[in-house]
Amino acid sequence: MQAKVRTVAFQGVDVLPVDVQVMIAPGTVAFAMVGLADKAVGESRERVRAALRALGLALPPQRISVNLSPADLAKEGSHYDLPIALALLAAMGVLTRECLEDFVVLGELALDGSLSRVPGVLPAAIAAASSGRGLICPAVCGGEAAWGGFGGGFESDDSDRPAIVAAPSLLALINHLRGQQTLAAPEALIADDRTVYPDLAEIKGQESAKRVLEVAAAGGHNLLMIGPPGSGKSMLAARLPGLLPPLEPDEALEASMVRSLAGDLTEGKLSRRRNFRDPHHSATLQALIGGGQRVRPGEVSLAHHGVLFLDELPEFSRAALEALRQPLESGRVTVARANAHVTYPARFQLVAAMNPCRCGHLMEPSRSCGRAPRCGVDYQGKLSGPLLDRIDLCIDVPAVGAADLALPPPSESSSDVAARVAAARAVQRERLAELDRKGRLLAVEADPAAGLLSDRARGWSKARCNADTDGALLAAIAEPDAEGRALLTRAAERLGLSARAWHRTLRVARTLADLDGSQSVRRLHIAEALSYRRPQPRAALAA
Repeated sequence: MQAKVRTVAFQGVDVLPVDVQVMIAPGTVAFAMVGLADKAVGESRERVRAALRALGLALPPQRISVNLSPADLAKEGSHYDLPIALALLAAMGVLTRECLEDFVVLGELALDGSLSRVPGVLPAAIAAASSGRGLICPAVCGGEAAWGGFGGGFESDDSDRPAIVAAPSLLALINHLRGQQTLAAPEALIADDRTVYPDLAEIKGQESAKRVLEVAAAGGHNLLMIGPPGSGKSMLAARLPGLLPPLEPDEALEASMVRSLAGDLTEGKLSRRRNFRDPHHSATLQALIGGGQRVRPGEVSLAHHGVLFLDELPEFSRAALEALRQPLESGRVTVARANAHVTYPARFQLVAAMNPCRCGHLMEPSRSCGRAPRCGVDYQGKLSGPLLDRIDLCIDVPAVGAADLALPPPSESSSDVAARVAAARAVQRERLAELDRKGRLLAVEADPAAGLLSDRARGWSKARCNADTDGALLAAIAEPDAEGRALLTRAAERLGLSARAWHRTLRVARTLADLDGSQSVRRLHIAEALSYRRPQPRAALAA
């Protein structure tokens, strides 16, 4: 007696098909499992045995062989419990093999036969829908799985989506598959994102820093704030989420896939709120970038399409900071281990804060730093030039004086700034979408028989804001006027700007132009963007 059930394995955000093959044959009583299974998968024997016993079923006194195919692919996690149990029931004749053919199955069994939450249901549902199959999962994951058939948007015809069976227990699932009970289809829900963020109106003074925070929000640019303790750097960063627009549908699905793999998707509801991750500076390289024994996503991936805030930036380990360089440039992180090679998305907005020196009072005239300027040179020297080169905006945040604290609260609130940010983002989306359409048409004209996108068009379609643009796309949207180009050329020669710094300056200038409602990038936009570039720390302090 044989049976087969489809399930999946995860390698980063990649979903790989796995067949659970069960054979019950005469011979010595045994329950053998093969197929490079880890300890959690091997322990499923006892969970499956106990769950069947709770239903009044007993395993036949024969040799049971379970093969997880392909055999050379590592199997990890407890989501193999349910496919193993269903394959056993099909081999025993309790269920027909036909009723399981069109489903991908995953779920963890409790000893009483109930089904528990497992990570990765959303990417598994998307993979199952793309292959034209339905999904069987625990009921607590049903809301998450229901999003699998929506593709890139939140609007879809119910008749076009494969079936999702979300069962609270193994008994309910058996009755449903045998036609003795009907389980209600899970509903795709969106989380209530009416979060109350701290308001910019609560911050007195720091008008320059507020301006830079608006620019960072409008273009998705990386930001570094340098100032003494108590100047409001952390307060400014905490108010950035209130300025950012909600996630687009495809962005929400991408971000939710990573959270699903990490087991962090609350109640299976998708959220259009951008993640704000703020790890402590004691975070390890694996916690920040990803890794560990099972290569879990790190903070940079959990902040995908959101914000990663690193307070006390120089206090992070040098290895962790240098590891940020590649994901900041490519928007993804690849963790290579002897037994795994895993890639996670990591297109995040970096916001960092630091003191000018270890004591924090290097530039304050009212306080003295006993080791100035050496204290600042050593402290800021912990940040490498290549890392600083990837930061678009750098602003000094001075201490707030008593005169500023005595003033009434500012009249401009976060909602006022968020409205300007949303308008600038809308302009960027429309512009990039139009260029994407043109790139697709050019690709089809170049190869009308294939009708495939060129590499150039694919690259353009990934850009969602000015910070994502590069190469030909950046040249198409951020070409400055003659005076602006002359200023940028002189500044690049005098300041020694790298090619990366040149392009990032153009990105910031394009955002400044969008905030001004200008179609072209003018000299004043280039000048302001250049004012936010920070020279190398040692050279700056020496000067």
